[in-house]
Amino acid sequence: MNLSDSQTGGAGPRRVSATEAVLGHLRDAIERGDYAIGDKLPSEAELCRELQVSRPVLREALRALQTMGLTVSRTGKGTFVVADAVQDPTFGDYTAGHLMEVRRHVEIPVAGYAARRRTPEDLDRLRDLLERMERETDTTAWAALDTLFHLAVAEAAQNPVFRRVIEEIRDALARQSAFLNELGGRRTHSDREHRALVEALAAGSEEDAVRAMTHHLDRVEATLADIVRPPRTPGPRTTSEQARHDNPQAV
Repeated sequence: MNLSDSQTGGAGPRRVSATEAVLGHLRDAIERGDYAIGDKLPSEAELCRELQVSRPVLREALRALQTMGLTVSRTGKGTFVVADAVQDPTFGDYTAGHLMEVRRHVEIPVAGYAARRRTPEDLDRLRDLLERMERETDTTAWAALDTLFHLAVAEAAQNPVFRRVIEEIRDALARQSAFLNELGGRRTHSDREHRALVEALAAGSEEDAVRAMTHHLDRVEATLADIVRPPRTPGPRTTSEQARHDNPQAV
């Protein structure tokens, strides 16, 4: 099986990365029951050979499985299945559901306050961050800039409590951004949504700023929902699938 092509799935509305293809393959196997709860996944070396992908691609997919709550990694022992369906991805100390609930209650009003209170220096900083994000090619670096952008919007609201709240969830936001960019192709859309927000802040329009932030969070939540799809009903295993489950060393 070859999932190494970084542009698989070209017939769909969005081309699928190699990491997404590997994640989809492993996730489907877990949800089908090929790997049951308590089972150990094959080693990295075995999976790389089977799927014909590099270790960095595989490790990114394995991290995503953990974020989704399907597996845990035990040092020196390997990766084990702990659930057969995704419930709520976890980013650091917080679940996606907790993050979205707080972000809607904090960042939407923050955008309105920022439109009324931002300074020229605030706008300069936000525009600089936008330009850096649009040039950045590394997903992790982009995610770090994304958190700085949201912190800068909170600072523009001129209320230190808002900034403190965003600072508290900063690591979780960065993890969520990287997750959505890698698996949901969010980056270009996020850049566009961020620019719409800055334009609303520059115009001093509280209404447009609130609308822009609401739209941004709506799209984040929709992408999460697409990734955390409803679990499929497991079908009967094929003979080869049952054999692999009963005797994984034989594969």
